Amino acid sequence: MPYEKFVDRHIGPRDHELKLMLNELGVNTMDELIAQTVPSDIRIGEMKLTPAMTERAYFKHIKELAAKNKVFNTYIGMGYYDTITPSVILRNVLENPAWYTSYTPYQAEISQGRLEALLNFQTMVAELTGMELANASLLDEGTAAAEAMIMLNNAKGRKKKQAVKFFVDEQVWPQTLDVLITRSEPLGIELVVGDFCEVTLDDTYFGVLVQYPNSDGVVLDYKEFTDKCHDVGVRVAVASDLMALTLLEAPGDWGADVVLGSSQRFGIPMGYGGPAAAFFATKEEFKRNMPGRIIGITKDAQGNQALRMALQTREQHIKRERATSNICTAQALLATMAGMYATYHGPEGIKLIANRIHTIASFLSNSLIEMGYCQANKTYFDTLRIVLPAHVKREDIEWFSVDLEMNFRYFDNGDVGISIDETTNLEDINWILEVFAKAANFQKPEVKDFPEIKAYTGQFKRTTEFMKQEVFNRYRSETEMARYIKRMERKDISLLNSMISLGSCTMKLNAATEMLPLSWIEFNGLHPFIPKNQALGYHEMIEELRRDLSEITGFADMSMQPNSGAAGEYAGLMVIREYHIRRGDKHRNIVLIPSSAHGTNPASGVMAGMKVVVTPCDENGNVDVEALREKAIEHKDDLAACMITYPSTHGVFEVEIREICNIIHQNGGQVYMDGANMNAQVGLTNPGFIGADVCHLNLHKTFAIPHGGGGPGVGPIGVAKHLVECLPSHPVINNGHVGIHAVSSAPWGSALVQTITYGYIKMLGADGLKKATEVAILNANYIAHHTKDTYGVLYKGAQGRVGHELILECRGVKATSGITESDIAKRLMDYGFHAPTLSFPVHGTLMIEPTESESKYELDRFIKTLNTIYAEIKEVENGEVDKEDNVLKNAPHTDLVISADEWNHSYPRSKAAFPLPWLKESKFWVPVGRVDDAYGDRNLVCTCDPIESYM
Repeated sequence: MPYEKFVDRHIGPRDHELKLMLNELGVNTMDELIAQTVPSDIRIGEMKLTPAMTERAYFKHIKELAAKNKVFNTYIGMGYYDTITPSVILRNVLENPAWYTSYTPYQAEISQGRLEALLNFQTMVAELTGMELANASLLDEGTAAAEAMIMLNNAKGRKKKQAVKFFVDEQVWPQTLDVLITRSEPLGIELVVGDFCEVTLDDTYFGVLVQYPNSDGVVLDYKEFTDKCHDVGVRVAVASDLMALTLLEAPGDWGADVVLGSSQRFGIPMGYGGPAAAFFATKEEFKRNMPGRIIGITKDAQGNQALRMALQTREQHIKRERATSNICTAQALLATMAGMYATYHGPEGIKLIANRIHTIASFLSNSLIEMGYCQANKTYFDTLRIVLPAHVKREDIEWFSVDLEMNFRYFDNGDVGISIDETTNLEDINWILEVFAKAANFQKPEVKDFPEIKAYTGQFKRTTEFMKQEVFNRYRSETEMARYIKRMERKDISLLNSMISLGSCTMKLNAATEMLPLSWIEFNGLHPFIPKNQALGYHEMIEELRRDLSEITGFADMSMQPNSGAAGEYAGLMVIREYHIRRGDKHRNIVLIPSSAHGTNPASGVMAGMKVVVTPCDENGNVDVEALREKAIEHKDDLAACMITYPSTHGVFEVEIREICNIIHQNGGQVYMDGANMNAQVGLTNPGFIGADVCHLNLHKTFAIPHGGGGPGVGPIGVAKHLVECLPSHPVINNGHVGIHAVSSAPWGSALVQTITYGYIKMLGADGLKKATEVAILNANYIAHHTKDTYGVLYKGAQGRVGHELILECRGVKATSGITESDIAKRLMDYGFHAPTLSFPVHGTLMIEPTESESKYELDRFIKTLNTIYAEIKEVENGEVDKEDNVLKNAPHTDLVISADEWNHSYPRSKAAFPLPWLKESKFWVPVGRVDDAYGDRNLVCTCDPIESYM
């Protein structure tokens, strides 16, 4: 069978087309092209991986692994709860490539659907928390808490310059505290942990964090404490629970400055730890300090309402070491799902779910008290803390609960925690009571009817309304909800429409077989803190994935904990920092970063407490080795690391990469390799062989996890043998490492989506992975070959080849015609294409990465489009068309513009809308015209109140 091998489905060009493409480049074989591209001294031999599986064989294998996971009813809580993903959302969003293969909405005109979904999420969060402003999601609750700490530290002002302390109440989640320890130490922030009732705050403090409800499940009154904090100029951050906030007084109403948490229980499966979207809301005064992305409302060129990412100058790619945060990947897909959950259920539906949860918790509390147990939590939402009578052994509770396939939380003092969720039913209630009755030798009462759901009437009852906008009160039937999702879907470009040629972002195929396990309860229904013997399938998968990735990277071991690429960068630098500290070199804090390195690198360096020293590149885009050597020698006593992207962000395999590594090692530093461009390395070379000590991998780039409109991502780090002892640990579950404190909330990060990468590697095998890399390089060189005589390619390697990406030179046409790289990007939308990476890493250019999954047909279509646009530019340059009234300056053209009765342009409608023949058969109509970013920033609106016309 010609297509039995998965590699033949993953790779775009057919074998005969590969030969044609190679011939056009003037080479006879793939080996010849690679020899001209990748330096010979860094080439590796064969990778030792298991033989490639067919899709059918892999499906059987992953089913067998799933069967080894035990799906118990879990009442552990601690920030993770079972939930029900409405099928209409599961089917039409999570399982829909139109949603999961789209890119971060930097190009707003072709991202209106996702932007609307994220605006709904922001609105929901802002209203439930009682805050003025919310962002479009962060990675998880622990890292969101850390971002709150850092934001408040950055915003403390000159008067509080001496304030270096951040108070953390002892009743926050233990995993959150651990992440705070990691993030505070390198920044010189002093964490003070204790009882909020006993702390004495003064001008040495800049912020505090409390949990509401707290780790025990108790709902406490923080208003008086908040007032005291504000009296001494201390800001208050609150970690909370969106489901609880439907019934409890909003933190914003009692003065909180920041409210954060996880939206996981809004329809997002636990996934053995992730991914799920964290939420982050604050006061408008912090809008320019706020981490992450904010979706805002603006207008387009025709004056119509439009959405886009607001305040983008906060982005780390632009501000680099001066960035608010190093966040690159958020959790857009999961935030979209959480917002859809709120849209589908509406405020009344969510309150009903929350009241049901509280009713069950109250019923269980009363029933257990009747059995002789003590329930320690006097005020609570969903969590009980059960104090056992003297005659009851905790071991009996554990034994009986496991026997009946249940998991509870066990406190160090012997108490038992029970957290109720929306999935708990009548049968579950009886089984819970069965366990405690057996342990106490008590006759279990038979509960025959579900407890009557009662409205929450506790001390902290919410009195303010929320989510009154039409969008949250219209779509109740599945038919209406499915149509609403479809309407938003049509406003976006994804890989279902055309290739997404973003340089450094690797928008490759996310194969359906790789994605299937995400919907299986055996993978998505597990709590991250269950006993390991209930997750044997997961651990077999994770350990095998660690071994495979170690082989691919040439490293000794991997940590799967970082849950984004930027988190991987940070984790890698923190591992290096820990290594130096353990060797007595705490003073080493200089990190050298070539200007060709990835955009998040400088921001990550600052977050890791390092001083960034940028070194230049030469005129060919290579690292200036002598300048790097000078800086390494100058700082040899304090040199901690060098961060380098390979091949560089300029798309070049630098021939002196090994010499660069030697220079750093000779001067006492460690080499951190950014794995953003690993798609050009796999099977041909690897970081360990080159000489790097640490490398993070973007599993959402090279290893097929989809981008999801801006997340999920996974950023595991590989390390050389001497750094293994420094890899991130976890405070709740032993993850096999004993190094730095946790960098994310879950022991193995976003474990659920790691199944995608596992399938990618297992079905491609060593030969398939290598071929994927080779074809990625071929496709990039094919585009370079066909655009070198029009735009021109900015940088090439020593033998005239680019790596897996290339930079189109657009500055020349701007000088002669006034057409900018942004105009080209907008005009591409008229042709149905997403723009390449705009003005990064070189201002005034476009960076293109085609990936190995794009067919020759699609590459030719893209090349034809680029060169047709170039011809349009030449018309402007030659004076054939008006310099302002032309198809480029007015792009993109909406269907309303094209079909309007009035047409005042000097060019015909047909040229605007159908410049190439295939567009008449398949045309993507942009929903809005060119957006006005400046207007949106001057008039910042980040909730959906004013856009009822969208609904």
